[in-house]
Amino acid sequence: MSTDYFIPVLHSPLSPPVRSPRLILSMKRFIYVCLAVTVTLALALSLATSRAEETLIPLEQVNMASEAGDDDFVDLLGFDDQLWGEAVGETGDRAALQTAIAYSLNYLQTSEAAADYANYDAIPAFTRDRVYRTLARFQQLLADSTSAAELQASVRQAFDLYRSIGVDGQGTVQFTGYFEPIYAASRTPTAEFRYPLYALPPDLNRWTQPHPTRRQLEGSHGQPALRLLQGLELVWLRDRLEAYLVQVQGSAQLQLTDGTIMSVGYAGRTDYPYVSVGRELVNDGKIAEAELSLPAVIDYFRQHPAEVDHYILRNNRFIFFRETTGSPAIGSLGVPVTPERSIATDKSLMPPGALALIQTQIPYSEPNGTLTPRLVSRYVLDQDTGGAIRGPGRVDIFMGSGEQAGDRAGLINGPGQLYYLLLKR
Repeated sequence: MSTDYFIPVLHSPLSPPVRSPRLILSMKRFIYVCLAVTVTLALALSLATSRAEETLIPLEQVNMASEAGDDDFVDLLGFDDQLWGEAVGETGDRAALQTAIAYSLNYLQTSEAAADYANYDAIPAFTRDRVYRTLARFQQLLADSTSAAELQASVRQAFDLYRSIGVDGQGTVQFTGYFEPIYAASRTPTAEFRYPLYALPPDLNRWTQPHPTRRQLEGSHGQPALRLLQGLELVWLRDRLEAYLVQVQGSAQLQLTDGTIMSVGYAGRTDYPYVSVGRELVNDGKIAEAELSLPAVIDYFRQHPAEVDHYILRNNRFIFFRETTGSPAIGSLGVPVTPERSIATDKSLMPPGALALIQTQIPYSEPNGTLTPRLVSRYVLDQDTGGAIRGPGRVDIFMGSGEQAGDRAGLINGPGQLYYLLLKR
């Protein structure tokens, strides 16, 4: 060993150790090298992470016949018994699926779709033209088929299947449901109807960042606190939780006091991340993780009304609305969403308007009125998105309008699989 790097010296405990100038220089060089290596590794890791994020491939092509080792799973995949009402207690909804397909076909012919697909590069195989031809071919197969089994066989022969990588890279997708509530409301404020929904501020894009919080916009108890929203009230509801749930769902049918029906839809929002009130209740130990559902959240607040304001204020994302003159709920593509046949996904990753196939549990009503989850395979159209729907492992299923749709939507909270169909070349 060279003494340039280590020179033993004698020194008292009270005096600093004595080192040669050459040793000090060598130590400095060593430190500089270590720092350089650390910085280089940090930059390399950052670049690798950035590239991984930039090159996330959300879908992978799979073989439908050998998609899983479970024979029951394979047999069910693409077997949509709801179309012809083949399941006990169901009525067929083939016409509803045909309508949803027509909405996507109309969208794909618009300039908005052309722009969307010009910016969509997550999966190059999904071009606007090929997605359109996929839908047109499926539409014809749906019209010609006479049973779920016949359609399933035709689909397996005509289409390639692409599976979402999910939250774990293995295809596990978390499913939830959403709906369009129906609430009583008034066009004018009264002692009974005190909680407003607001129109989009015309100068929202000029608001300074960070945007006002929910407390600043509507006060601690749902009453206006700033003049920013004065004059933008569209309609008033009688319950703050109901007004908040309209913001969560993004649309509503409102039964006005004059006997007419008013519909409202999403128009814009403030720039804050979405915070789930239900998840906050779980985090605080108010609701068990296994029991989390919209009915459970509503029931909790009905039993603890004093806590409504406290939890609502945790979500600073504030939604603005527009009157939709009686039209059905509209998705992010500008077309109506169809109950149980439209889904919301992350549109930065998934092909807009495309034909998809979901496999998960959906609750159905029993003769005694209870809701029981059942594993199903359903053909759906990807026609919407949502503030909490981020990444390849999240899907929201539109369940329709009204109380029963809300009960069913609120119980959807579990894993499943998401596939997209693409016409074979």
